[in-house]
Amino acid sequence: MTVQAEIEIKLAEALPLQHLEVINESNQHNVPPGSESHFKVVLVSDEFGPLREVARHQHIYKILSDEISNKIHALALHTYTPVEWQARHGNAPMSPPCLGGSKHG
Repeated sequence: MTVQAEIEIKLAEALPLQHLEVINESNQHNVPPGSESHFKVVLVSDEFGPLREVARHQHIYKILSDEISNKIHALALHTYTPVEWQARHGNAPMSPPCLGGSKHG
């Protein structure tokens, strides 16, 4: 099973989600082709309502603790309530370009 699939399954089982996107952004970084080390995750859930952004992220980190410890180098989280997601018209921010590794010499 791919790391991306593991992330999708764990999050879908742990949270009541209205929307989930797991995007492998590894190809934008200085890693070998086919790597699964850099991800952008967009989640929409009513459970985020009472939580501030930091608490939302901590909750996701707990769910994905094994992947973060052993497989993922970078994880960009975008967590929204359904109302917040609707206000953004279903759009999450773009990830910034990679500035690390040997591509910047």
